[in-house]
Amino acid sequence: MFKPVEEQISVIRRGAVEILIEDELKKKLQKSIETKTPLRVKAGFDPTAPDLHLGHTVLLHKLRQFQSLGHTVLFLIGDFTGRIGDPTGKSETRPPLTEEQVKDNAKTYQQQVFKILDLEKTEVVFNSEWLNKLTPQDVIELTAKHTVARMLERDDFAKRYSAGQGISIHEFLYPLFQGYDSVALKADVELGGNDQKFNLLVGRDLMRSYGQTPQVVLTMPLLEGTDGVQKMSKSYGNYIGIDEPPKEIFGKIMSISDDLMLTYYELLSDKTNEEVKKLTEDIKSGALHPKTAKVNLAKEIVARFHSVKEAEAASTEFENIFKKKDLPDDIALYKIDWDETEKVWLPKALCDAGVISSSSEGRRLIKQGAVSVDGEKVSDQDFKLAKNGEKLVKVGKRRFIKLV
Repeated sequence: MFKPVEEQISVIRRGAVEILIEDELKKKLQKSIETKTPLRVKAGFDPTAPDLHLGHTVLLHKLRQFQSLGHTVLFLIGDFTGRIGDPTGKSETRPPLTEEQVKDNAKTYQQQVFKILDLEKTEVVFNSEWLNKLTPQDVIELTAKHTVARMLERDDFAKRYSAGQGISIHEFLYPLFQGYDSVALKADVELGGNDQKFNLLVGRDLMRSYGQTPQVVLTMPLLEGTDGVQKMSKSYGNYIGIDEPPKEIFGKIMSISDDLMLTYYELLSDKTNEEVKKLTEDIKSGALHPKTAKVNLAKEIVARFHSVKEAEAASTEFENIFKKKDLPDDIALYKIDWDETEKVWLPKALCDAGVISSSSEGRRLIKQGAVSVDGEKVSDQDFKLAKNGEKLVKVGKRRFIKLV
């Protein structure tokens, strides 16, 4: 039923910022193998926005990996805590949502998450089921299990306290209620963004206080948006929404940098660890063009949220637009004399085609960043073209050639 512990850990560790504590996780995995009992893996989502973007799916993708290993996901919708508002990373209290807003947003979440999660291995739970039942005495007993000093260790609280900015009492309740969720669900593992570390650790403390085995905490990075700088967010305008049209998703993924593309592969792709490692090595060695890898990633993401057919159509449309953009109508076509490996050194091909006067000029232009193949700059002076279709080469600002 379950893979060996080390195989599972290899999958779980991928892309994670921290696993607290990994040895405890290994023991839980070993016990689940011996007892043939899936781990209960929790992640909470406050329905504060009605639409999900790829940044939200980092956690969902990790949850899906746990499911592929045979474990059960507890997809917790914080319909109670969403009405409090977690101020993580904020300099002031976040306004609470109305009950109606929470209900509407929760419906959207449920419609979207099963494009990633396996419905059969997912329990959707709402924390109002147990938090609404807490009496004032229960809440007092809960608050007695934590101290103000510990709360002020949380970075955003500490900064606001030092700056003399207000902190409402109800904000201290948020981490306690999130931690109590783990108690109510008897979670084995809880996932969250690395900005949620404090809250997740409160869950460990509370489970111990209630006589339960504490959960393992796994934190994931916050995905950078299309600008490659800020975390993905609608407010920054750098997001890729999972319900956007196929061509929009495809085009936005094609706009990200090559380095960010590799991060997206690690955090969002269904490729195995070995496949991602080989892809990275092939890009560095020149065996795989970054644009080809990016196209494949864009197709994978579009197919996940739409369909394979729509992914192919988006790819074709993107290529057609790209080929027409700022290009002269009379680009010459040159047929390459390929070597026995079906490759050719790019400066030689350009020289043979009459675009440049010598191979040394080609080296110099590549070094200056003045040569691109299919829209991607070439930085390696020893770059070789592979025989796999027509290539559009741009040299400087005005010289173009199609090589085939």
